[in-house]
Amino acid sequence: MQKEYKTITEISGPLVFAEVDEPVGYNEIVEIETPDGQIRRGQVLETTSDHVAIQVFEGTGGIDRESSVRFLGETMKMKLTEDLLGRVLDGSGQPIDGGPEIEPDKREDIVGEAINPYSREYPAEFIQTGVSAIDGMNTLVRGQKLPIFSSSGQPHNDLALQIARQATVPEEEQEGGESEFAVIFGAMGITAEEANEFMDDFERTGALERSVVFMNLADDPATERTLTPRLALTTAEYLAFEKGYHVLTILTDMTNYCEALREIGAAREEVPGRRGYPGYMYTDLAQLYERAGRIKGVDGSITQIPILTMPSDDITHPIPDLTGYITEGQIIIDPDLNSQGIQPPINVLPSLSRLMDDGIGEGLTRADHADVSDQLYAAYAEGEDLRDLVNIVGREALSERDNKYLDFADRFEAEFVQQGFTTDRDIEETLEIGWDLLSMLPKEELNRVDEDLIEEHYREETEEQVTAD
Repeated sequence: MQKEYKTITEISGPLVFAEVDEPVGYNEIVEIETPDGQIRRGQVLETTSDHVAIQVFEGTGGIDRESSVRFLGETMKMKLTEDLLGRVLDGSGQPIDGGPEIEPDKREDIVGEAINPYSREYPAEFIQTGVSAIDGMNTLVRGQKLPIFSSSGQPHNDLALQIARQATVPEEEQEGGESEFAVIFGAMGITAEEANEFMDDFERTGALERSVVFMNLADDPATERTLTPRLALTTAEYLAFEKGYHVLTILTDMTNYCEALREIGAAREEVPGRRGYPGYMYTDLAQLYERAGRIKGVDGSITQIPILTMPSDDITHPIPDLTGYITEGQIIIDPDLNSQGIQPPINVLPSLSRLMDDGIGEGLTRADHADVSDQLYAAYAEGEDLRDLVNIVGREALSERDNKYLDFADRFEAEFVQQGFTTDRDIEETLEIGWDLLSMLPKEELNRVDEDLIEEHYREETEEQVTAD
């Protein structure tokens, strides 16, 4: 039976406090009816034997002490069906695309359940994003959580769209080649202009047909942002573990999500942690990120790419710092590369995919993938170091060998990293470009590549052409 009260005692920011005469369940869904008949939804954020704190999703405007509070006796659930593919929903899971109401096959609690560690299957299959700096150097693996660290004004949204558009599991990576690929796109706190860009791209490229899009805009209530990623991940779990899809979940922008946590914490007058963020933010983020993975005996998988903008481009800020502890690497968007017109401006040196070694190699992508990646890293790092030296002594003071590494670094950025946001490269093309670049260097410098691979792939003519130039 629904319990109804008219006992609101305080309204503070996105929170409503009310007296109760018996305990109410944590996370229980609440309906608040204003005197003029409007219905606002919320959930119980804190509960004791005689009062509750209610987080209101649609904002507290119009709510006063005369409003009635109804406790529905259930937690927030997501309506789930395979027909969600191709749909656009708001940040609270309601359709906003003009389509029919959702007719669910089932409804699931959005909090989700942790994957039993014993049942987890270790991520080991390659996901091809079509982006050379990721596929070749920081490979994404099925079931992994690999965030993108960016900063304000950088084209991380363009990269997110490119990955959503191009990502696929190559047929040879699929067990039996039967699982389909789907994308869950959760946007939190984005502007209306960004939302229009996202939707135009999804519709123009046809990516929407295999996607479910959740849109929480900047002018939507901040508390709704705490729901959006959970609704998205609940949908991902349904498609992956019950329908057998390989699901790529892109969440942007996690910084806006964390700001919503800070706003709610301030309204609750909690003791703040680092830089004013709640002390439980690590646990909260872990609850989201750890919903990625694979389960033994289940065909589907959930791979996460959370995107966050680092305030002041500070990687030690609590949001990227805690995200880095929980996830398996990071892709770094570099403002300097962006200012040079490199698209996508991914700096491969500080970027990392901790599961890359398990997703590449013979029988997975190509036998030379690991060697090419290692050698490209080493050569580019040396070229970067020499750029600093050139600023001091000038290029004329460097040896012929050093000048080759400088040329390598320039071409690596211009040919390997640079590809634009519309170019889709398969892994074969990415590695062929890598060999073209490595062939600029003398064979004796390729000390991280197996000799048999050098004999098979090294382009002698490329070295002669570079010398002639």
